[in-house]
Amino acid sequence: MATYLLRRVLLGAVTLVAITFIVYGLARNMPGSPLTVQLGEVDPSRKLTAEDQERLKQIYGIDEKTPWYVGYATWIGNVARGDLGRSFSRKQPVATLIGERIGPTFLISGISLLLTWLISVPLGLYATARSGSVDERGSSLLLYVLYSFPTFVAALFLQVVFAVWLRGTRWELPLFGMTDLPADAAWPSRVADVARHAILPVVCQTYVSLAWYSRFIKANMEEVMRQDYIRTARAKGAGRWRVLVHHAFRNTLIPLVTLLGLSLPALIGGSVIIEQIFTWPGMGRLFFESIRERDYPTIMGLTLMFSVLTLLGQLLADVLYCFVDPRVSVE
Repeated sequence: MATYLLRRVLLGAVTLVAITFIVYGLARNMPGSPLTVQLGEVDPSRKLTAEDQERLKQIYGIDEKTPWYVGYATWIGNVARGDLGRSFSRKQPVATLIGERIGPTFLISGISLLLTWLISVPLGLYATARSGSVDERGSSLLLYVLYSFPTFVAALFLQVVFAVWLRGTRWELPLFGMTDLPADAAWPSRVADVARHAILPVVCQTYVSLAWYSRFIKANMEEVMRQDYIRTARAKGAGRWRVLVHHAFRNTLIPLVTLLGLSLPALIGGSVIIEQIFTWPGMGRLFFESIRERDYPTIMGLTLMFSVLTLLGQLLADVLYCFVDPRVSVE
């Protein structure tokens, strides 16, 4: 196990360097720069002298005379010392920005992931048990419709329904942000207000995953149900639900472990589209804004974090395989 983990860590380190190198090169070669973006937002008619431009480029570390791969070497050296850099646009350490945005993203992503698993697993088992029936075909059709429905369209539709059509009723829900209350408001009121603001983002982030997970579980369950040991269990007199849960579902856990591992980066990374539409102050929105503002340190800090989470999720899935399937070994 120790040898396997060491090998995976070394491979992960090489992968991280390759990912961050490519992303850094793409970011630095995008049209525009932090200077042009910020100046255009403040005063589009304002012109900087050549001396001011060179001075600001030196401050930001984006001097055109220095190749971008030299800048990458400087950045990776700072990361090795625990320094993710300082945001160009927000004038804050990148680590501080990430720390501020993780909580809101984890709130909606965690609730969404929990709801997805709590609903999709029973729904997948039910669809397998009732395969071919009218209710199973109806639920499958509904899941396909939900899966094909674009997230941004669903978000806009929910905003129209709950913030426009139901305005003035007890069913009205807030459109944007995380809370409307001041920071010194009583915590029960703040918790209730944040919960009301989180309803629509959670629904939008849940329904697509719910549809996909349910179909995934049903497809794997149907494949397992055709195996010889399932027929043997039935021949021994095992009931339908015991065959489904005790025999079939346990073997379906193997591909589900992969989904669980891949859910780790999504749990922290958030959704760019949902957070942008609902102006939810999370990691996805921060990533979108940093790209728009050409905020290279923030882009790289978030890329590094997402990459590490993805690699950790894959490692977690590999280790869990050993516990789910005794035939799998990491030696």
